[in-house]
Amino acid sequence: MSLDSDVIVDRRRIRRKLTFWRVVAALIAIAAIVTVGLIAAPGRGLTTGGSIARINIEGLIRSDQERVEALEQLEKSKAAAVIVHINSPGGTTAGSEQLYDALTRLKAKKPLVVVVEGLAASGGYITAIASDHIIARQSSLVGSIGVLFQFPNFSELLKTVGVKVEEVKSSPLKAAPNGFEPTSPEARAALDSLVKDSYAWFRGLVKERRGMDDALLEKVSDGRVFTGRQAVDLKLIDQLGDEKTAIAWLVAQKGVKADLPVRDYKLAPRFGDLTFLRTAAAITLDALGLSSVARQIEQTGVAQAADRLGLEGMLALWHPAGAN
Repeated sequence: MSLDSDVIVDRRRIRRKLTFWRVVAALIAIAAIVTVGLIAAPGRGLTTGGSIARINIEGLIRSDQERVEALEQLEKSKAAAVIVHINSPGGTTAGSEQLYDALTRLKAKKPLVVVVEGLAASGGYITAIASDHIIARQSSLVGSIGVLFQFPNFSELLKTVGVKVEEVKSSPLKAAPNGFEPTSPEARAALDSLVKDSYAWFRGLVKERRGMDDALLEKVSDGRVFTGRQAVDLKLIDQLGDEKTAIAWLVAQKGVKADLPVRDYKLAPRFGDLTFLRTAAAITLDALGLSSVARQIEQTGVAQAADRLGLEGMLALWHPAGAN
């Protein structure tokens, strides 16, 4: 009996020690993750003049103050030049304008060239024309100069299910359109005015930045996208090519040294989306016995599906009919 009691006590002691060391290991891993995350934060690691900074603009464009701050840090760095890779269908007009302004300020401090990868449409094109030189692949899609205000209307569905939404508001145009009733002519006219004003701003920006006359501007600003091959003749871009073409332009036109390496500059790396951080987090959770959670983090990352969130406000967004 005494022997059994001693065995039980020993097992409990070992279990407590194992738990203690698991917690210590987890704390060490977390500290390492935080340290590496700080090192990988925007603006870190690009402090010498011996490189060209490569930044990527991908997916939907929204207002992003962290991205603006990262670009401001890049302004102050010793990077010799900047290559901006764009692959975006656009986003909100306000977010696109914010990014355009930030890149314009950066261009005033450093030579900057844009390379269009798959797509630079709507707000993505607004971003591109911040540069004085735009390069695109032959099959890239460029343009979609236009503004969209899109909203669902459930009024017919509500009638079918017998639901009525009642409201009290200060004036007829308050919170209009709301999607619960047919859009009034007055509300539609107000929205039309907003869209036309933003569209005029977009067109004026393209005309100024790309040096177009009215006839050419009219031709390219009907909302269509164009291939890179077409875009050259339409003055939407300057040259066909890729990153090597961009480097050659920087060397020839801006006096950048030809042998400088190109290094990635992260605008806003999200802590949980960095692969090595996900792996470290998964190992830590495994040690704590949370294997199922660890597998989810390994597979998806913490900041998954950010681009699937709804966009609010007016959009400068390429939205092909086939995606509806």
